[in-house]
Formats: sequence, C-alpha cells, structure tokens
Amino acid sequence: MLLGFVLGAMLLFWLTSSYYKKGLDKGRRELEQDRVRFREESEKTLAANEKAAENRKRELLLQAKEEVHKAKLDLDQSVRDRRAELSKDFNRMEQREEQLGRKLSAVERREKELDGRARSLEDRELSVKQAEEEKQAELERISGLSPQEAQKQVLDQARLEYRHDMAIMLRQMEEEAKETADARAKEIIVGSIQRYASDYVSDATVSVVNLPNEEMKGRIIGREGRNIRTLENLTGVDLIIDDTPEAVILSSFDPIRREIARLAIEKLVFDGRIHPARIEEMVEKARREVDQTMKEAGEQAVFETGVVGLHPEIVKLLGRMKYRTSYGQNVLQHSIEVCWLTGAMAAELGLDVALAKRAGLLHDLGKSIDFELEGSHIELGADMARKYHEQEIVVNAIESHHGDVEVIHPIAALVAAADAISAARPGARRENVETYIKRIEKLEEIASSFTGVEKVYAVQAGREIRVMVKPDVVKDDEMILKAHEVSKKIEDELSYPGQIKVQMIRESRVVDYAK
Repeated sequence: MLLGFVLGAMLLFWLTSSYYKKGLDKGRRELEQDRVRFREESEKTLAANEKAAENRKRELLLQAKEEVHKAKLDLDQSVRDRRAELSKDFNRMEQREEQLGRKLSAVERREKELDGRARSLEDRELSVKQAEEEKQAELERISGLSPQEAQKQVLDQARLEYRHDMAIMLRQMEEEAKETADARAKEIIVGSIQRYASDYVSDATVSVVNLPNEEMKGRIIGREGRNIRTLENLTGVDLIIDDTPEAVILSSFDPIRREIARLAIEKLVFDGRIHPARIEEMVEKARREVDQTMKEAGEQAVFETGVVGLHPEIVKLLGRMKYRTSYGQNVLQHSIEVCWLTGAMAAELGLDVALAKRAGLLHDLGKSIDFELEGSHIELGADMARKYHEQEIVVNAIESHHGDVEVIHPIAALVAAADAISAARPGARRENVETYIKRIEKLEEIASSFTGVEKVYAVQAGREIRVMVKPDVVKDDEMILKAHEVSKKIEDELSYPGQIKVQMIRESRVVDYAK
C-alpha cells in the first residue's frame, strides 16, 4: 500500500513537471516573438521619426533662406533710401553754403558802408561839438553866467513849477480820495466806537497809605530806622514819611513794587505787630497776592475779549499791565478797548476778526516788562510775541502801531487806528502841568519855524494847532504842502499821546472907508 502511494506521488510529480516544462517553453517562445515584434516596431518608428526630422529640417532651411533673402532685400532698399537722403542733404548743404557766401559778401559790403558812415558821423559830431562850445561861450559872454549858475537857475525855476504842480495834484488826489473813502472810514470808526460804548475812568496809581494815627509813623520807622530799612530793602520802594498827617508816601518807578509795598504796609498797620520778621512775612504774602491778582486779571481780560489759545506766560504778562499806566490811562483797560475796536473795524472790512482782536489785545504787551528790561515796549513786546510763537501779523501789529515799522497787513493798520482812538478820547490820558506846558511851547515853536508863518495858536489842550500864514508869501496851492511839512516835523521832533490836528489858515482882508 505504501508502495502504491509512493508510486502515485512520483507519477503526479512527473506529470506536473512535464506540464510546467511545456508551459515554460511556450512562454519563452511567446516572449521571443514579442521581443522580435517590438524590435521591428521600434525600427519602423525610428525610421519614421528620422524621415520626419529630415523633412522638418529641409522645411526650416527653406524658411531660413527665404527670411535671409527678404532681410537682404529690405537692407538693400534701406541703404538705397539712406543714400538718396544723404544726397539730398549734401545738395542742400551746398546750396546753403552758396547762400551764406553771398550773405557774407553782402555783410562785408554793409560793414564797409557803416564804417564810412561812422567816420562821417564822428566828423559831424566833432564839428557840432565845436559849434556848441562856440555857442556856449557866446551865451556865457552875453548872459554873464557860468554853466553851473545857469543850470542852478533852470533847476530852481523847474523846482518852483514842479512844487506848484505837485501841490495841485496832491489836492486833487486828496479830494478824490476823500469823496470815496472819508465817509466810509468815518462810518467804520464811529460804528466801532458806538458798538464798544463803555465808560472810562482815568486810573491814578495809589502812592499814599493812610494811617490810623501819627503814632503809627514811629512804629513804621522802628528803633534806629530798622523797620523802614527792612521795608525799603524787601520791596525796592522808597518810603517818604514827612509832615503829611496820618499818611505815608511811596515812591517807585515800578508800579508792581509800589503795589506790593502798599499792601504790605496796610497789612502791618492792621495787624499792629511791626518788626523785621513780621515785615518780611507780610511782604511775601503781599507779593503772592499781587501775583495772584495779576494772573486773575490776565485771565479775566482773555475771557472778556474772547481771545483763545494764548500762551500762559502771555496771559501773565497781560495781567501785569493791570498796574501799568500810560499818561494816567490803565494799560490793560486800554489794550482791551483796542482789542474790541480792532475787532469791530475788522468785521466791517471782512477781515479775520479773531486775529484782529488778538493783535489789538497784545499790541502793548511790552509795557508789562519795560521797567525790568532794556528797550522800548515795542521791541520787548515783539520779542515776547515771537518767543511764544505768535503769528507774524500779530508781531507786525505790535511793531508798527507807533509807525516804527512798515505795515504788512490791514490788521496792523487797524490796530494803530484803534490805539489812536483809545488814547485820543477826551479824559483818557493826562500829563503833568510842566510836561504839558513844555509840549505846547515846543509845538508852537515847531510850527513857527516855517517860512511864511505869521501866528501860531495851540488849542484843544494841544490836540490841535492853528497856523496863520502870510497871504503874500504862501499861496493857496502851497497850503496843503505846508501843512504836510508841519505835520511831518511835529511827528519827528515831538512825543505826545494820541494825535495832533494841524489847521493851516490863509486869509486876505481889505479895509476901505466911505466918506
């Protein structure tokens, strides 16, 4: 049985091996056939590709030959065209050279002609000059005048004629300008003043401190004068204690120091304890009060006028003007008034009202520090405005409101006008009797110094001067020039508040008697 199993297995292995061998041989034969077929197809494809490549090569060569031929034809045509253009240019250049040659010949002939004419003109000029010299010598002999003397006479005559014509033209121009501008200017100024209509009281700086009794004078002086020395050293103010009953007089050019001293003395008198330590304490307290008052005054002025955006230091400087006066007029109130007047006139003229009010409020800014620094209030005010970055129009208004600098904007002219209006109001400013008399005398002296002036009268407290001229010396046409000359000399030589009206009068009187 085992033998039968082994034989069966061997038979099965043989059958399987035989079948596998046949299949392997068959696969090899198919693989060989596929390889031969693939080689044949590859050779066919390669031959076809080579043929197609050869055909494409021939096509490209033909195309390149055609393009080269076409480019050669184009180049030949371009060269022919360029040669034709060059030939034309060459012909034109030859023609131009011929024309230039002809013109050059003509110019040379013209130069020769001009040289001949110039020589003839020189000869004629020389002969004319000699004739003029002979004629001038003959005229000098006949007239008995040298050329300089004759020239002077001609110039003097021309000057007189020109002065006459100038006076007539100036009068005509002023009349024409007055017809169109005077009514409008008056309307604007009067309207601005009426809109601001406010009461004004002339400010007087307090320089006297009232005492409850005469005994207080001795206490203020102190033992061996130590109290009064302490007060004077701390405040910088001179205390004058004389026979004036129950009063102490304060003397100082600085109004702020004078105010601090006044407050300190009043506090000491009220307290009753007067000694150096207490004096120092009260002076310091009075200084703080004055500083606070000035700050509040500046803020109130800014609030009242509606001027915004000012630097805090400028507001403090405005407050300092509360204690500054000019001819008795409080400078802070004057600045506020100029602010309102400038703004009103700017509104009438269609200008920037806010900027105009700002310039008017700051125009006298330098008067807050002119006691402490060197320079005029105009220079100091302009420097402060520039330091705190104010606009150039505001700076120019500060510099030009007294005519020291040229006006560059209409607002600056309005500030100058408003300043004159505020200062020229009746009662707005005052001056002491001695200064007033000297100013009146100087005013009459200046007007009397002109030729043809007969009498001079200063009226209206020096606000107007009436000049009587001799009718046989000053003609009607010369009146306006004479008035301008007097006004200019007054402006140059005299210092005064507000403005002065110059009225020139010429009259002829004829008297006869009936018998």
